[in-house]
Amino acid sequence: MSAVRRSRGAALLLVLWLVVLLTALVGGFALVARVEHLQGRVLVHGLTAQNAARAGLEYAMTRLAATEPERQWAPDGRPYPWRYTGVDIEVRIVDESGKLDLNQSDAAVLGGLLVALGSDQAEAARLAAAIIDWRDPDPLTQAAGGAEDADYASAGRPYGAKDAQFEGIAELEQVLGFTPALYALVAPHVTVHSGLPRPQPEFAAAPVLEAIGLDGAAMVQQRGAPLGGPAGPALPTVGANRSGTYSIESLARLADGRESLLRAVVRAGGGAVPGMAYTVLDWEEGASPR
Repeated sequence: MSAVRRSRGAALLLVLWLVVLLTALVGGFALVARVEHLQGRVLVHGLTAQNAARAGLEYAMTRLAATEPERQWAPDGRPYPWRYTGVDIEVRIVDESGKLDLNQSDAAVLGGLLVALGSDQAEAARLAAAIIDWRDPDPLTQAAGGAEDADYASAGRPYGAKDAQFEGIAELEQVLGFTPALYALVAPHVTVHSGLPRPQPEFAAAPVLEAIGLDGAAMVQQRGAPLGGPAGPALPTVGANRSGTYSIESLARLADGRESLLRAVVRAGGGAVPGMAYTVLDWEEGASPR
């Protein structure tokens, strides 16, 4: 009789262990399913925000191309709110002609921008000279300091001055004296696409206006409220010739706070690709707002 009881006890213990094991397995599967569900939601929300930011850029191009003045958006950096499929989007557009061209601006204007962004006069002059030395073909250092091959070698850089024009603004990070923090300040205000020795004031930001001797804060304030709204005034175009090349920043924000930022430089028209609304010159997704 005791043997039967022991057998039943062992069987009961085995059943209990099986129940515990099955419970653990079911709990594990439930946890994995929960994690995958959350990951799926994060992925879907991320794609939703990303696509909304792209929609903001596409919509900005249609407003730039609008023929009715009350529908046009001004490419001068002012924020334009828009809502797309329940997502709040803020779009900023800057005509590249409103920026300083790294290949055409002289040292005085480049130095003025750096001063407007917080550099002291001596540092600004030296950095502006380094930009000139980077792009000019001669080996002579600028009077204000600058940087040629020997200076890069002394600083431990495995390269010298390029002695050719900037192909993109990111090259600024290679110019001697530029730090990532300084580049982040300067980048929104410079271009390689305008080909102009001086920017068009109508589209320029306050630091750029100050760099060319104008009252940046006052001029930006005079631009007033965003145009193109329900009661917005007509777009002022007198004296402002658009270049057709724009920096567009589109920030999409979901209701849960998730954000996606798209920053691009585009040229109106398809160029070598007929039928395209614009040609992409630079494209950056997931960037930090400036």
